[in-house]
Amino acid sequence: MQKGDLSPADLRGDWAGELGQAHFLLSSYNKFAIDFDGNGRRDLIRSVPDTLASIANYFRGYEWQPRQPYGEGTANFEVIRKWNKALVYAKTVAAFSEKLEAHVARAEQPRR
Repeated sequence: MQKGDLSPADLRGDWAGELGQAHFLLSSYNKFAIDFDGNGRRDLIRSVPDTLASIANYFRGYEWQPRQPYGEGTANFEVIRKWNKALVYAKTVAAFSEKLEAHVARAEQPRR
C-alpha cells in the first residue's frame, strides 16, 4: 500500500495470504512484482501484463534457465516447485507450458 500498488480493499487473499492472479505472498509481491503495463502500479490483481511479467521475474529470481527443459527432474521444474511445493501443481504447470509451447510453435510455422 505504501508504494501505491494496492488499496486496503485489495488486501484480501486466500487462506494463507496469497494475493492476485499469481497467488503471490506479500513478501514475493514486494520482491518480484513488476509494473509491465506502464501505469505506475504493480497490479497483480487486475493486470494480466503485470501478472505475467511478475511470474517471469519470480522465476528469474530463482534461477530459471531460459530455453531449457522444465519437466520433472529438471532444474526449472524445481524453480516451479519454489512457487508452489505441491508436486501435482508443478506437474500441471509444466504440462500446460508444454501445450502452450507446442501451440506457439505451430502458430509460428509458415502457412501454405
